[in-house]
Amino acid sequence: MPTFRLSKRVKRPKEKFRFRRRSQPGSMPGTIAPPEDALPSKMRLIVFDQESFIEEFITDVSQIEQYRTPGRICWLDVDGYGEVETLLKLGKMFGLHDLALEDVVNAHQRPKVDDYDQHLFVVARMVQFDRELSFEQIGMFVGNDFVLTLQEGHEGDGLDPVRERIRRGKGRVRRSGTDYLAYTIIDAIVDGYFPVFEQYGARLSDIEDEIENGAEEQTINELHRIRRDVRSLRKAVWPHRDMLNVLLRPVTSGFIKDETQVFLRDVSDHVSQLIDAANYYREMCSDLRDFHSSQIDRRSNDVMKVLTIIATIFIPLSFIAGLYGMNFNPHESPYNMPELDWYFGYPFALALMAGTVLTMLTYFWRKKWIG
Repeated sequence: MPTFRLSKRVKRPKEKFRFRRRSQPGSMPGTIAPPEDALPSKMRLIVFDQESFIEEFITDVSQIEQYRTPGRICWLDVDGYGEVETLLKLGKMFGLHDLALEDVVNAHQRPKVDDYDQHLFVVARMVQFDRELSFEQIGMFVGNDFVLTLQEGHEGDGLDPVRERIRRGKGRVRRSGTDYLAYTIIDAIVDGYFPVFEQYGARLSDIEDEIENGAEEQTINELHRIRRDVRSLRKAVWPHRDMLNVLLRPVTSGFIKDETQVFLRDVSDHVSQLIDAANYYREMCSDLRDFHSSQIDRRSNDVMKVLTIIATIFIPLSFIAGLYGMNFNPHESPYNMPELDWYFGYPFALALMAGTVLTMLTYFWRKKWIG
């Protein structure tokens, strides 16, 4: 695992954390309006059954029909939704609801499940970490013989382990239905959060050691960024629990078989673990911030104690120096400081000052005010 370190030079765009609805207020329901920066669509088609497997990159939706045969499962992965015509063709071919297609291109959706007559529509959020934290929405349609996933088009999606299992025929995916394929995709998305959480946890442990040894300002700024990222992670993970609860309901159109629900419950447990981790790391960030504040207060108190001791020592010394600095003429009166004419007067004053300092230091030491 690569070393995890948030660079001080990395400045995350603030709009990434803001809610932004893409569709215009008052627009007709089902209007497909991709954002201006949406990427062109790249389509990867995987068709398989227990005995065969085909994987092709296609450029037009019409190419799908030649691969769809009864008994085979068709998984079409669309990377980028900047081409409205492609989305409309997919909607017509697979019988997708217009409202679901609208939700696909509005990448602010909360993870959820919509139950339509001919298919399920699932929204999830994938996480990526490459010097900074980012999220990507994935919309998934689950039908009787097809699974359609639509992504925003960022590099890497965390679904390569699923594709590799299909290629090699590992596990149950090649001999199961679309519901199990949907489970493996959701499971891969949820599992993608664990390495990110582990990296944040390791970094927080390092920050704790740095604070104990006197953290620099850069470390504290990094702690603040981690706290913000953990808050974003929790916000992204939490709705997956509700999404999985809907999938586990018996009334979900019969698309999810009983044997698949067992696996979905395991994913739900993983989501609960992630939520617990997010809560723990959020509290850890707050505790470390409080710990740093207490360390600063302790060091400030130590400095103030030293300064107070020094000032306290100089109070009697100043008194002695001020006393013998008064210009009373000893020749005018025997009471006007006769020791000023004493041969050992100056050494006596210095010895008195030194004795006062040693007495005070001994007292402070016995009181354990100095080490």
